Amino acid sequence: MKAREVNFDGLVGPTHNYGGLAVGNVAAAENALTDSSPREAALQGLAKMKYLSDLGIRQGILPPQDRPAVDVLRKMGFSGDDVAVIRQAAEIAPALLRACSSASSMWVANAATVSPSADTEDGKVHMTAANLPSQFHRSIEPPTTSAILRRVFSDVRYFEHHDPLPPNLYCADEGAANHMRLCSDHGDTGLEVFVFGRSANPELARPLKFPARQSLEASEAIARLHQVKFRKEIFVQQNPVAIDAGAFHNDVLAVTNCNVLLYHEAAFQNWRETEKKIAEASDQPIHFIRACESDITIAEAVSTYLFNSQLISLPDGEMMLLAPSECQESVSARAFLNHILEDTANPIKRVDYINLRQSMRNGGGPACLRLRVVLTEAELESIRRGSRVILDQHLYDELKAWVERNYRERITPRDLADPSLLRESRTALDELATILSLGSIYPFQKP
Repeated sequence: MKAREVNFDGLVGPTHNYGGLAVGNVAAAENALTDSSPREAALQGLAKMKYLSDLGIRQGILPPQDRPAVDVLRKMGFSGDDVAVIRQAAEIAPALLRACSSASSMWVANAATVSPSADTEDGKVHMTAANLPSQFHRSIEPPTTSAILRRVFSDVRYFEHHDPLPPNLYCADEGAANHMRLCSDHGDTGLEVFVFGRSANPELARPLKFPARQSLEASEAIARLHQVKFRKEIFVQQNPVAIDAGAFHNDVLAVTNCNVLLYHEAAFQNWRETEKKIAEASDQPIHFIRACESDITIAEAVSTYLFNSQLISLPDGEMMLLAPSECQESVSARAFLNHILEDTANPIKRVDYINLRQSMRNGGGPACLRLRVVLTEAELESIRRGSRVILDQHLYDELKAWVERNYRERITPRDLADPSLLRESRTALDELATILSLGSIYPFQKP
């Protein structure tokens, strides 16, 4: 059955701030404790969604989570009403309050791993929400993430949901940011490539500076849970050197679309063996587009998020790359992208640039903000019947007005101690759930 890829982007939440929370995320560390603009961040994300929708790309929306996470602060020993909890945390454990105020759920590339129905033995779309145990501020997301995914993708005839894996480092799962898919066409059976950074096997190389986040054991478990068709999954290792350079997820240095793999030579433990493994497992020829260190250094690749661009098939079949504006401003990144366009042998015919400065300062580019879900028309129609999360002009206008009405222009680190921020955020999210026809998806909405 004909299928197309739908990009489900995460809306940036009202508490967007630069907490410097993510170990191994260079941009997040460099911008820690500086002022942020939640309104600008959310509008930039919406503008990206609208840009792609106008190009004919089907675009979905996933809502942010309730922050500050007062329930988590209570579990950490603070008591009283919501105002008292926030004030105690601000005075005694400000770093913990920052973690519980993070808007990191906007990185929906880490929300889940998705296997399309063409790849699975039972012909359903399988989803496993990521458990995200390596970073505290992200480890509190899975329950709400799972609830949102089950609500949006709710038709049991088409979707099979799996609980997050047990929350420990043995089963550490960071979602689609470490999962690639190669195919001749989105609707055809594809090759699912699971990329891991750590393993219980002591003989595998490990990073020395920053923690590896995705485990081999988690990737293997997800492939089993998703009933990926026989011999249609492979497992490859991230390069520990890349992790230590700030490529905390595979999608910082590699991106795929249909039969194209665009990557930096430092992305994988051994790029030659990885290419060979993929080529042997794939049913069709793969276009490998590899950047060498002489083309762009790994440091520049991480800072510009060149390989965190979105690689997309347009409705006319042309393939384009949506890159962050930082790539346009980088001499080496721009030169490498121009070289791609000059090479008539590869399928990428167009490069567009998008301004996502607010999210880039927190360590994530265009690809981090979206969860790729390949859907047949029937699967997509079931989502339309159950909610209002597929973007059109009217919904875009409504969401833009909603952001402008509810989001603060600026947040400083000390603003997180303001209890009114919680009230503002919950008022906004309550309204958003109505706009998206999602019902009561947040705990604070329920009796």
